[in-house]
Amino acid sequence: MGGKTSLMPHRAALLWTVIIAAAILAILLAMGRPAICDCGVVRLWHGVVQSAENSQHIADWYSFSHVIHGLLFYFFAHLLWRRWRWFGGLPARWALPIAVAFEGFWELLENSPLIIERYREVTVSWGYSGDSIVNSMADIGWMMVGFVLASRLPIWVSIALAIAFELFTLAMIRDNLTLNIVMLVWPIDAIRDWQALA
Repeated sequence: MGGKTSLMPHRAALLWTVIIAAAILAILLAMGRPAICDCGVVRLWHGVVQSAENSQHIADWYSFSHVIHGLLFYFFAHLLWRRWRWFGGLPARWALPIAVAFEGFWELLENSPLIIERYREVTVSWGYSGDSIVNSMADIGWMMVGFVLASRLPIWVSIALAIAFELFTLAMIRDNLTLNIVMLVWPIDAIRDWQALA
């Protein structure tokens, strides 16, 4: 996985990466998502999870999860193109725009009333109202950072980085990508009660 760049996009794939990101931005605008935080400013970092400003700025504790998304997308692209050769006619350099499309789809789904209400019902994010557009686009950017990192790093470093991010956010906010998925798909009261103690 690491050390090779054949999954990195060529010029046409980069152009489509930008087009896909712009389409996601347009859809978020059409959905009526707020461009920035209601607080009226855009911060580089906001670290208070249980606040109205969570998921409203450029980076927060959940940015680590989006970097992991990029690491995982690169890993799956590596399997699908290089090892399993499922996309025989499609050049591997289209992996990044496809990853951006998947991440963008998640951002749209995450900001739908269905998922917003799900977060409120089954997680400790009782007051969650969705992401600002700045945060959603930054999340796509963080995923791209993870994708590029995975293209440059040895596989064991990518794995170690993902585990380190999961353990770090677990220690800091009692949440991470793994728990986020568990709580959305199969909520466990004991986990929610433990997270509420943070």
